[in-house]
Amino acid sequence: MGSTVASAATNAIPATPDTATAVIAQSMTSRSLAVPPLTGERITIWAMVPVEAHRRPASGRRTIVERWQPVQHAIPPIVGLDWLRSRRRDLVVCDVRWYLDGRSGTAAYASGHLPGAVFVDLDRWLAAPATTAEGRHPLPRPDVFADGMRRAGISNGMTVVAYDDAGGANAARLVWLLRACDEHAALLDGGLRAVEEPLSRVEPVIVPGTFELATWPRAGIARADEVADAAASGGVLIDARTPARYAGTTEPVDARAGHIPGAVNVPFAGNLDADGRFLDPAALRARYAPAAADTTPAIVYCGSGVTACHDLLAMEYAGLPPARLYAGSWSQWSADPARPVAVTAEP
Repeated sequence: MGSTVASAATNAIPATPDTATAVIAQSMTSRSLAVPPLTGERITIWAMVPVEAHRRPASGRRTIVERWQPVQHAIPPIVGLDWLRSRRRDLVVCDVRWYLDGRSGTAAYASGHLPGAVFVDLDRWLAAPATTAEGRHPLPRPDVFADGMRRAGISNGMTVVAYDDAGGANAARLVWLLRACDEHAALLDGGLRAVEEPLSRVEPVIVPGTFELATWPRAGIARADEVADAAASGGVLIDARTPARYAGTTEPVDARAGHIPGAVNVPFAGNLDADGRFLDPAALRARYAPAAADTTPAIVYCGSGVTACHDLLAMEYAGLPPARLYAGSWSQWSADPARPVAVTAEP
């Protein structure tokens, strides 16, 4: 007999008073949560766990009802240099520098990187080719992403720490994609700006990994039609772009200016302090108060689905309910003339 999984949209996550609490969206019905080999911090994550099963009299099919349940021990989404140094031999460090102005991340890596770090090309491994229909940085095919991880020496279950020189704006994409797949990844707080020791120009010898990924998890990813439904029903949409792009006073890249009607503006740069480090969880929770007040997962977007991941990691670090990524983001939405656009500084 078959079974169906009930929607989790109405199952709100309980309030979490612990300021160190971290949250991830995780379906436990088809795979278990792997526990990383290294756990310097003890945090709480909330997972969708099947806890009840009801059999329908007519069809004989079971309906599995999922509830949010706490699961202990996972690495936090944001880690500092001391955390990295204490575990350096047991993880893979990834340099994910990328530049909107066309500068080469590969060249930046070659000019100096953290010793032992491997370069992960965002355009090649973390995004599919840009199209009008899908946006500037669509999700890569799962097999392409897996190939990139193997080439970086990453296998399933390994711990990964990623950094860039933009406060994590680009490295967040790699970290979020891995965490969305139940892998153990974190963003280096402060990135290269926080590093005091000399950088290296030596490229490490990479032993290929065995990473595999069959499909992207649906729980954490929203399609354009789902975004439209959320906007129409008053769901929480978060725009991670600058206030000027959100308001539509400027649009340097995409087809139309403005934002998705109803979206609130929470620019990713505001997740950081003056030194380029993440704000403390309490301050981040205050920034994302609308998401904490809703019972359904917020949907986060940016220009092309990259810096939105920075907001997603900040929300997780703050202990807020799991949110979803609209990967097509504004580059996809604005290219479709049938999609409504708001040109105002308010939602």
